[in-house]
Amino acid sequence: MINPLVRKLEKFTKLSRADQEALRDLASQRVRHLNARDDLIHEGDRPDHVNLILSGWACRYKTLEDGRRQIIAFLLPGDLCDLNVFILREMDHSMAAITPLTFAEVTREHMEALTLDHPRVTQALWWDSLVNAAIQREWSVNLGQRTAFERVAHLLCELFLRLRSVGMTEGTSCDFPVTQVDLADATGLSAVHLNRTLQELRGADLIVLRGKLLTIPDLEALQAAALFSPNYLHLNHEGQRFDANDA
Repeated sequence: MINPLVRKLEKFTKLSRADQEALRDLASQRVRHLNARDDLIHEGDRPDHVNLILSGWACRYKTLEDGRRQIIAFLLPGDLCDLNVFILREMDHSMAAITPLTFAEVTREHMEALTLDHPRVTQALWWDSLVNAAIQREWSVNLGQRTAFERVAHLLCELFLRLRSVGMTEGTSCDFPVTQVDLADATGLSAVHLNRTLQELRGADLIVLRGKLLTIPDLEALQAAALFSPNYLHLNHEGQRFDANDA
């Protein structure tokens, strides 16, 4: 199986064999496993490594004092959790596994060596950081301006395209292990309102959601209903000028 981080970064630029080997090495260091619903890191912890998601789903979240939770990002295979997190004294949010999770703990030294020795990878990692910032902006628009119907449809479009970019879709379908509570916490809706919205999407024949499998029969139709433009994901090989010749 191709390293999901390699798959993702090659949406920006074509990597050399040496670049790919360095990323495979990165993914083989300090590999850890976590049970579903366990935390990778807690708010207030001191970060000393970067987590690279290898398989499974995770999320970033904030919890209020009364227990209410806001999911602020979904983390998928190939995602590096906070590239420069070493700069911070403590974490300002928590991260948790949604499914059983496999991830690599990448040390500061290993990350610094990678970026110094592989400038093409460094450019691709900057691209990845900018895409993550763009996703957060889009989530802000989602919560502030879109209707519940548009909000949920938009999130489903985004997750499907992100999964497709790392080879984790099959035709019009993908594994979708998040619960309705997770979706409600990510979209700022009550569980009842979220359930009603999913029923509306099903009723409009825009999605089929059975168990942990999501099918989008007509992605263009769902994108239109969500007022979704994929431009913020920047998946169109914007770093072509950095392409390696030996990839």
